[in-house]
Amino acid sequence: MEVIAVGNDRYRIGAWRGDPKVGYLMPLTPSGAPGIDLALRGLARAGYRKVVTGALGHGEQGPFLRQGFTVHERLHLLEHDLGLIPQGDKRLPIRRGRRKEKAAAIAIDQMAFDEFWRFDEASFDEAVEATPVSRFRVALNRERSQLVGYAIAGRAARTGYLQRLAVDPSAQGHGVGTALVVDTLGALRRRGVVKVLVNTQEANQSAFELYVRLGFIPVVPGLAVLEIDL
Repeated sequence: MEVIAVGNDRYRIGAWRGDPKVGYLMPLTPSGAPGIDLALRGLARAGYRKVVTGALGHGEQGPFLRQGFTVHERLHLLEHDLGLIPQGDKRLPIRRGRRKEKAAAIAIDQMAFDEFWRFDEASFDEAVEATPVSRFRVALNRERSQLVGYAIAGRAARTGYLQRLAVDPSAQGHGVGTALVVDTLGALRRRGVVKVLVNTQEANQSAFELYVRLGFIPVVPGLAVLEIDL
């Protein structure tokens, strides 16, 4: 991924999940249609046949929709005020992730998400680098012999972000996701964060129910990933 300037606008662009045919375009500043059009021309010259955006808020979508983008997928946006954090299963070992465990975390991610949303190494690194301060945490099985889940979270000023949560499908339903989220919320509150945001696919009902059960409140309207064919 790289950051480019188009007029007064700045965008993050690159290949979506390493796909040489699908480009990625995300505004980093309020964007107008002329800037989007020029960015799309550059992506077309680079050989991309389709472009998707990152998750855009309702107020960010207008210029893209007027440029011809359509909705690829809608996402729930949820917020936690950190007033009350439930307890997780303290018997599940959770600790800081190590550099050598990144490959194992990505392997879990590949099993936990459908093809469009799966992380590769570049998107994993981008999630870690998305905020000024970030943390990579892993959950192990009770025998401490296998990594069964991970979370990436970050903070900017007093707002926290749960960037990624993935659990090995064979370990789902055993409190791993709950333990990772509770660990994240507690750590962010101790560092002065006053709210935490997370998003999840509308189709991912189990993740949505997990977040609501742990005290997240849906924010309406939510987010959307948009797409356009070049």
